[in-house]
This record gives sequence, structure tokens and C-alpha cells, in this order.
Amino acid sequence: MSVQSTYLLLLTLQTLASSLIWGVNTLFLLDAGLTNFEAFAANAFFTVGMVVFEIPTGIVADSYGRRLSYLLGTITLLISTLLYMELWQHHAVFFYWALVSMMLGLGFTFFSGAVDAWLVDALTDSKFFETGGVLDHVFGHGQIAIGASTLVGSVAGGYIAQANNLGTPYWIRAGFLFINFVAAYFLMFDRGFTPPPRQSAIRQMKALFVTSVSKGLGNRKLRWMMLTSPFLSGVMIFVFYAMQPYLLQLYGDPKAYGVAGLAAAIVAGAQMIGGATVSLISKLGKRTSILLTSTFLGALLLIVMGTLPTFAIAVSALVVWAMIFAIVTPIRQSYLNSRIESRERATLLSFDSVLGEAGASGTQPIFGRVADVHGYPASYLCCAVVQLLALPFMALARKEES
Repeated sequence: MSVQSTYLLLLTLQTLASSLIWGVNTLFLLDAGLTNFEAFAANAFFTVGMVVFEIPTGIVADSYGRRLSYLLGTITLLISTLLYMELWQHHAVFFYWALVSMMLGLGFTFFSGAVDAWLVDALTDSKFFETGGVLDHVFGHGQIAIGASTLVGSVAGGYIAQANNLGTPYWIRAGFLFINFVAAYFLMFDRGFTPPPRQSAIRQMKALFVTSVSKGLGNRKLRWMMLTSPFLSGVMIFVFYAMQPYLLQLYGDPKAYGVAGLAAAIVAGAQMIGGATVSLISKLGKRTSILLTSTFLGALLLIVMGTLPTFAIAVSALVVWAMIFAIVTPIRQSYLNSRIESRERATLLSFDSVLGEAGASGTQPIFGRVADVHGYPASYLCCAVVQLLALPFMALARKEES
């Protein structure tokens, strides 16, 4: 199987497993007895787990191989998904939700950085770039695969929950994670990657931290774009997950889980369109200019969602917001990857994730509390304000690119 085919297959399986619960996850947490604040605090602990474990798991990807890191991530997510089911069935107290959410974060840290690093290294080893291959296009195809998988998984998850109960999609997710593990075990092999000499774990963590700071924030071409992550990640997570109860509220039926699944499907369809147009959009100007404009337009759409709270307007704004997000993601990925050396790629991409997760862990409980006290429209206005704070850093990145 070719490198791109393997990449797209793993993305598809991974996204199918995840998207089965994307349309109902917030409803699942609320059904377990959590408030909005607690539900998004649980999401915050998920991102805290990612912050805590990014550097330690980065050692696995950079020292032992990207494949091993991916396999460990899949198994960790499988176990934590089953634990989530136990907590839901017993209406566990928030403390246990926080612990298992951190474990979920651990699972995803094995993925972050490692998958992109594996892809770029393997493409380089297969002479992809020497024959005129363009990385933006590969990431764009990845967005299409993610969108298609999300479309199928989120719709299925919503209607499966409506026909059975909110826990059923989680059982199916566990099954897809197992299939994902088997596929990665037999198809994903490290190419173009040579493990460095082994060192002690503490020494490696120290070296990775120094590398992250000195060659991430210390590199002016990376610094400003990385510093946009804290403002964007939490907003993206909250907008998507808060849309589930928000749309049901606007729809007028809190048990219409299929509507929540369709909302996630709308995002997926928009992602497919956005991913398909990346190659065209990237020709319109510099990456930084495209990112700056797209981030500003996304914030305006959040303002629309917060000031015009009707079902039709919220869905329409969500469609366009998701398309913009789908365009921004591969262009930003390419911007960072094109400025990072292969041997440091997983480390620095993981560090970029750490910055985003650190921001998300702080903003999500705040957005959730605003939703509890003032309603979802007010929380979306807060999201718009936080997203606008990323614009000065993107402007500085554009200045550096000039």
C-alpha cells in the first residue's frame, strides 16, 4: 500500500471511531449528571492531559518510532473509551471523569505530531517531493477523508443513540479503535526515520523541552504562528461540542439526538468542501494572509451565532465556519511543516499542540460557565473575542514571512 493510501486509511478509521461520539459527546456528559461547567471542565482535563503528556509521549515518537507511538495511542483510547462507559452507567462523580478525560488526552498525545511526522518522512523517503509532490494537497486529501468519515460517523452516532441510548455509539467506537490498531500494526511502518542513540527518559524530556522552546518559540518563523494556538484550539473545541445542546435547544426537542448528529455531519460536509478547495485557495496568496483572513471571518461567524439565535441561522453559520476551519487546518499544517527539520518534526509539532491544549484547558471551563449562567449565545460571543486575539500574532507571522 502506498504512503498516501495508508495515511488516508488510518485517518479514516481513526476519525470514524472518534466521530461516532462527536455528535453526542456533550449530551452524553450531561446525561451522566454533569452541568455545562463540569462537562466542559471534563473536556479541559482532556486538554490538561495532553499538555502534561505531550513531551513524554514525544519521546516515544522521536526515539522509538512513529508507528509505536500510534499503536500505543490507539490502545490507550480503546481502554479509556470503555472506562467512560463505566462512568456513564454509574453516574460517577466529576473527579473520575477528570481522571479518565486525562487518560483520553494521553491517548491523543501519542498521535499528535507523530502522524504528520510519519507522513512527511515517509513521503520524503518515497521521493514524493522530488517528483513534484505538494504537501498542501496531501493534507487537503486528509481533510476530505476526515470530513467523509465524520459525515458517516456523526450521523450514524446520532441516530444510533436516538434509536438505542447514548452509550451505544461508545461501544461501537471501541470496536473501530480495535480495527484501527490492527490496520496500523500491519500497514504502518517507519520510513525515512532513523532513531537517535538511546538516552535516559529524564534527559530526553529535558532535551525535547529545550528543543521545543529554542527551536519553536526561538525560531521567529515558527514563533508567531505557534502562539496563535492557545487562542484557536479552545474556541474550535467549544464551538463544535457546545453546538450539540445549543442546536437541540433552538430546535425545541432535547431528545432529538439525530439533529445533533446531523450538526456534526454538516461540519463534516463543509470540511470535505474546504479540503477539496485547499489547492485552489492556497494559490490566492501567502499562507499567512489566507490564515489571517480566514480567522477574522471565522470570528465574525461566531458573532452571528451569538447574536442571531435561530436554528436556521445557527446551522448556516456553522456550515461556513466549518468550511473556513477545513481550509485553515491543512494550510497551517503545511506552514509549520515546511519550516521544521525532519529530526525535530514530531517534537515541534507536539509542542505546537501543547500550546493549543494549554489555551483550551483554560478557556473551555470559562466558556462552559458562561453558557450555564448567560446561555450559549453569550458563550459564542466570548469565543469570537478570544479568536480575534490570535490576529496580531498572525500579522507578525506574515511580517516575518515577508
